[in-house]
Amino acid sequence: MQARSKSKRAFGKLLKALLIVTVAVVGGYVAYVFMTYHRLPYASEQHSTRTGNPAPVDQTYTALTWNVGYGAFNRDYASILDGGTESRARSLQHVFGNLIHCVDRIHAEAADFVLLQEVDRKSDRAWRVDEAEVIRETLGDYQSYYVQNLNSPYLILPIKQPIGAAKSGLLTFANRDILRAERVSLPVETDWHKLLDLDRCYSVCHIPTDDGRKLCLFNVHLSPRISDEAIPARQLVALLEQMKTEYDSGNCVVAGGDFNMDLLGDSAAVFGVDGGDCPWAQPVDTGLFPEGITLVDSLDAAQPVPTHRSGATGYIPGESFVATVDGFIVSDNVEVLSCYVANELFECSDHNPVVLKFRLKENAASEVTP
Repeated sequence: MQARSKSKRAFGKLLKALLIVTVAVVGGYVAYVFMTYHRLPYASEQHSTRTGNPAPVDQTYTALTWNVGYGAFNRDYASILDGGTESRARSLQHVFGNLIHCVDRIHAEAADFVLLQEVDRKSDRAWRVDEAEVIRETLGDYQSYYVQNLNSPYLILPIKQPIGAAKSGLLTFANRDILRAERVSLPVETDWHKLLDLDRCYSVCHIPTDDGRKLCLFNVHLSPRISDEAIPARQLVALLEQMKTEYDSGNCVVAGGDFNMDLLGDSAAVFGVDGGDCPWAQPVDTGLFPEGITLVDSLDAAQPVPTHRSGATGYIPGESFVATVDGFIVSDNVEVLSCYVANELFECSDHNPVVLKFRLKENAASEVTP
C-alpha cells in the first residue's frame, strides 16, 4: 500500500510538472505572437530619376490585376484557412510552376501595367521562395515596386505541417517610368482579430504622362469582413479618398486588385452557387464612391467568369462557390475600352486575372497641380 501511495504521489507530481510546462509553452507562444505583431510604416521613395519614358495620352494601355495566391493554389488545392486540409504549397515545383504559368498569361495579354497580390518572399508556406524576384526575372523589362502587407510570426498549426512564418505583399510592374511610389497603411481591426488579418495597405505608383500629368496606379488588397464589419468599408473609403484627391489634382487614376467584397452585388445569383455568409463576398457599397470615381464592370453577361473561388475544396465547376472580388476602379478622365476576366479556370491560383484596356483622356484643365 505504501509503495502504491508513493507511486500515486510521483505520478501526481509528474502531471503537475507537465501541466506547468504546457502552460509555460503555450503562454510563451501566445506572448511571442503578440509581441512580434506590429504595423508596417508609411513609405515613400523617389523610384526613378528617368524622365524619358512618359505615358503618351494618345495610346491604348492594358492593365492586369491578379492575386497569385502565393503560388500554392492549384485547381484542386484546398486551403486550411478556408476549411480545407492543406497549409502549404505542395512542393517547390508547384510554386515555380504556378508562378511561371501566371507570367505566361501576363505575357499573353501584353500587359503594360501589372498589379499582383499575395506575392511571398521566403515564406514557409511557399517553400521559402522569393517570389517577387522569380516574377521580376521571368517577366522581363519592367520597372517594379514591392510593398509588404503581411509579416506573420511562425504559426504552429496545423501540427503535422505548420503554416510557419510568412512575408507577403503587393508587386506592381510598369513598362513606363515610375517616378515616385508609396506604401499607404489601411485601417485594420484593433482587438485580437488583427492577428488573423494582414497588415493591410495599398501602393501608389506615380507615372508621368507626356502632357504634364501623372497616371496614379493603385495596387490594392482589402480585408474581408472578420468581426468588425465596418473595417472593409473604412478601407475602401480611405482608398477612394486618395483616388479622389489625385483626380481633383488633374491626374489620371487607375486602381486594381483584390477588394475582398462582391463587386457584382450578388455573385451567387450570377454564378448559381450560394456561398452563405461568406466573409470575402459581402456586397460592395457603391454609394461610397465619390463623384468622378467609378467601379469598372468586368461581367460578360453572355458568359460570366468569376474571379475567385472558395478554397474549402478543390475547384468543382458548378459546385464550388465563386464570386467577382477582383477588378478595377478608375477616374472619369480614364476612358475604359474593355474589361474582362481571363478564364484560367483557377489553374494556378484561387483567383482569375482581370484585364483592363484603357486610354487617358486629354487634359481639359489649363493647369495641373504637381
